[in-house]
Amino acid sequence: MSVEPKVFDHVKKILASFNGKYMTGDVLKRTAIIEDLDKYDDQLMEALLSDQLIHDTYTKKIAGVEVFEVNQFVSMLEFKDYWEDSYTKYSNKIGLAAGGKFIDENEDVVLDFPYKDCVLKAGMTKEDAKDNDEPFLNEVIAKPEIDEMLEPKIFVNAKKYDKDGVHDATGIDDSDNLIIKGNNLIALYSLKERYAGKVKLIYIDVPYFFKKKISEDSFAYNSDFKLSTWLTFMKNRFEIAKLLLSPSGSIWINISDDGMHYLKVLADSVFGANAFIGTIPRKTRNGKSDVPFNLSQDFDWILTYANTENPQTNIVGRKVDRKYYTTPDFPDRPWRTADLTSQRTILERPNSDFTMVNPKTGKEYPVNPKRSWAVTKDTFDEWYRKGGIGFPDDYDFMSGNRPFRRVFKEEDDAADKKPSSVSSDFLLKLVDNVSSGKTVNKFGNDEIATLFDRDKFSYAKPERLIKEILLAGTKDNDLVLDFFMGSATTQAVSMKMHRHFIGIEQMDYINTVSVLRLQKVIEGEQGGISKDVNWQGGGSFIYAELMEKNRGYVKDVMSAEKMSELLDVFERMKATTDFDFRVDLEKFQQELHGFSDVDEARKELLRILDKNQLYYNYANIDDSNVKDLIDDTDYKFNKSFYGD
Repeated sequence: MSVEPKVFDHVKKILASFNGKYMTGDVLKRTAIIEDLDKYDDQLMEALLSDQLIHDTYTKKIAGVEVFEVNQFVSMLEFKDYWEDSYTKYSNKIGLAAGGKFIDENEDVVLDFPYKDCVLKAGMTKEDAKDNDEPFLNEVIAKPEIDEMLEPKIFVNAKKYDKDGVHDATGIDDSDNLIIKGNNLIALYSLKERYAGKVKLIYIDVPYFFKKKISEDSFAYNSDFKLSTWLTFMKNRFEIAKLLLSPSGSIWINISDDGMHYLKVLADSVFGANAFIGTIPRKTRNGKSDVPFNLSQDFDWILTYANTENPQTNIVGRKVDRKYYTTPDFPDRPWRTADLTSQRTILERPNSDFTMVNPKTGKEYPVNPKRSWAVTKDTFDEWYRKGGIGFPDDYDFMSGNRPFRRVFKEEDDAADKKPSSVSSDFLLKLVDNVSSGKTVNKFGNDEIATLFDRDKFSYAKPERLIKEILLAGTKDNDLVLDFFMGSATTQAVSMKMHRHFIGIEQMDYINTVSVLRLQKVIEGEQGGISKDVNWQGGGSFIYAELMEKNRGYVKDVMSAEKMSELLDVFERMKATTDFDFRVDLEKFQQELHGFSDVDEARKELLRILDKNQLYYNYANIDDSNVKDLIDDTDYKFNKSFYGD
């Protein structure tokens, strides 16, 4: 493009007024300028557009609206010889260039990788993993296809379950609980418009990564992920999950020993390392490990993050009645007592094991053999000087015999004003319970066995575990999300504790276990935590399915009993369906005619369907060829769900 040299002088003059933010001497800070342009920084945009020459050169009217051509402006900055510094125009970027432009910014060049549009190939079901290469899972390449794939989808078979039975659902409101059947990544993006920023707590028991191949019968879902695929699978879901969390929300990720440290690094990158609350060890069985000190056999882990960059100021106790003292040594600062010890861990801090001495009286307080001081010997003086430590022998009214942490009312008042992600009191109780074996797997398995045939679902988490998490991170009527729903433990506990919930499950046992379990909860089943919370039944939820784009063909293929019938289905599929982009249809058609086994032909027909195009976009719901496929009640439900 041709730009008069005087434009550069105008740009320099404007950016120089930002006191070094965008210039070092006479050289522009390219990266800082482009980053702020990408963010449409108000001050920068206003300064640029107030210049008449820049305004006239880089704006145009579209449909009566004036638009700043940011891409054209950035292109001018990137590719002119204007960047006259010792590093040349490539100083802040490395890459292949052609014709003065980096090829990744040139629309004439395409970076094409195998399987570029296969974000969903790492699916939950074993069928998703069978007979497939491990694909590249990349959200940048082929972005238009992926954007379309992640658009909101149409829901079908919407039903409401309550104490009176099952009814057609024609609408939904914020008080309704929701269960969705379908791929959880697609379902999460379909929730985005309605629920972004509204979820108070997410608990997920993710598909575990195993370093060794696990027996095929161990899990109902796919457990044979390769590490790169598994991490990409989780990253895609973490990113949308973060968007759904409320500003004071938290996420709790249950994971095994093999994958925990990899997942921690990934979760740090998505939720922020500063948002990390802690790792909670959960004892999974009460028997002794076969191998001495083999924690991987006896424990799994819960990674916990607050949706904030400073969780330590956001993890506060629930507002409760507190007893404060006013004493002569702190006449204007009422205070209360709190525990000054912490639970011992495998990795001890020797500097916290010391005899504490009251500076006023000289009385000695030896460390508890079972608990360490929460303050180290090196920082004792600082804590004491600030009033953070008190001794019972200083006060006649004190009945205790241990030093205490002094918490001033002003600290509590400041904390109570902050949005609460997690209650510190309930969090400590949770850690004690789960690490001591009060939420082992056996309880979850027994709870399932009281409701169903034990073989219908294995490795369910116990209700008490979810109860402790919800006590720590939510209150009545808060919204809880679990998008690896499994047997619906999270949803069952949420209902019993009067929380709203959303559950997502791809596996077919959603209809034989998960939904049936919630129906039993509505009826008042007395397993799990029911007696603890005095659950008497009630509640309701809405069930809906993502509308599969090829579901009609899937049904036709599955019901065909003869080769001639399958060939007829294939002829119809060629006219309208979406096939896997790697399939050579002419070659496949020749091979299909050569199949003698109907079951094998049926399997191949299902395999070549494009798994990235399984669901219908809501944007197409009013298209005549789509609207004819859904009934009036589902049409009304979709309009209600998306607010149209």
